[in-house]
Amino acid sequence: MNLFTPIQLRNLTLKNRIALSPMQQYSATKGVPGNWHMVHLGSRAVGGAGLILTECTAVSPEGLATLHDTGIWNDEQKIAWKNIVDFVHEQDTKIGIQLWHSGAKGSLKHPNERMKPLTDEEGAWKVKSSSATEINGVTPEELTIAEIQELKVKFTDAALRAVDAGFDTIELHAGHGYLFHQFYSSVINKREDEYGGSFDNRIRFLVETVQEVRKVIPEGMPLLVRISAVDYIDSEEAWKLEDSIALSKILKDNGVDFITASGGGFTNVSKDKVHPGYQVPFAEAIKKQIGILTGAVGLITEASQANEIIENGHADLVLIAREHLRDPYFAIHAAKKLGLETEIPWQYKRAF
Repeated sequence: MNLFTPIQLRNLTLKNRIALSPMQQYSATKGVPGNWHMVHLGSRAVGGAGLILTECTAVSPEGLATLHDTGIWNDEQKIAWKNIVDFVHEQDTKIGIQLWHSGAKGSLKHPNERMKPLTDEEGAWKVKSSSATEINGVTPEELTIAEIQELKVKFTDAALRAVDAGFDTIELHAGHGYLFHQFYSSVINKREDEYGGSFDNRIRFLVETVQEVRKVIPEGMPLLVRISAVDYIDSEEAWKLEDSIALSKILKDNGVDFITASGGGFTNVSKDKVHPGYQVPFAEAIKKQIGILTGAVGLITEASQANEIIENGHADLVLIAREHLRDPYFAIHAAKKLGLETEIPWQYKRAF
């Protein structure tokens, strides 16, 4: 088994084990993906990735981080996504959408303006979270039980639009300090009702959403979840790897087919902890202890490094982020470096 061995997730077959990791592009208008997204995602499909994952895509206007993020809460957005999906499929590549709500990490300016909070004149909205716990200098409102129930419906509605748009798989973004993470980590969640306190209560929102999404998508469509395996915070309240292992078991039991194990989201990761493949052990631990397919992330930049992760069974898929920005044809170049066969678009064969 190597980086170019196909992999099966329910009825979905990926031609290799290289995925484009979700990366926000901050280039949408009213949540609608445009030409930039077509080229960004399409070029990585041309470049040979087995799976293209969209940037985190909001299930409601309030779920955006900035006014420049993508969404799928209306049909205009769905139609725009379908055009991109169709092009990716023409490249014999599969594509998944990452559904997301930013929670307290929303209502921000564009990164070129340092992601400062929006003013009312610029279209700011009141952000909400599991609790009124400050995140990045902003104190959100606590979501009511009724609002939590409404959010689950928004996720299922978005999932149905994604199916209509032709996506091959759906990933729920439950990491990086966003809304689901704001519930399951007790660093943020201070609730005293059925959505706070105990481990089972803090994961309830995510698990219930998984259950609802699994009900409405086709049986053969795999459901993916990205989590932050650790908080990278030295505190008794911090989310830890053993929590992620327990959560992953419950997610698997509720129809999740694949876990991407990332980390952090509430604080900057200490530089001494960051090195090539630094988050791969999270994927390996979840894979080996739970028996679920996992994806590895974290400074994976070299073909040999990615191939070693697969050959040694550390994870089942490698998700390439920044290296894919530097090299849209990472997969084709990786095959060449490893001496392995891969398809090359006929239009580009003269260059390879």
